[in-house]
Amino acid sequence: MANSPQAKKRARQNEKRFAVNKARRSRIRTYLRKVEEAIASGDKDAATAALRAAQPELMRGVTKGVFHKNTAARKMSRLSSRVKALG
Repeated sequence: MANSPQAKKRARQNEKRFAVNKARRSRIRTYLRKVEEAIASGDKDAATAALRAAQPELMRGVTKGVFHKNTAARKMSRLSSRVKALG
């Protein structure tokens, strides 16, 4: 348990940051799931549109520190190759 005022403040800040990051991560996963569903349905147009919508969200997660840059790049690369293979 935090005892000093500084430690108490850091605990409060960590709680807020955890909630924000959790919401961001959830939002990004929703976008990625939409791409996955479009790929599973075999609809290339929908998959392409979903991928275009997911890319800026994923990159925003990188700039906010939710995901590592290489993780986001790997996810985008794998998804885009799967969308490309639909044709």
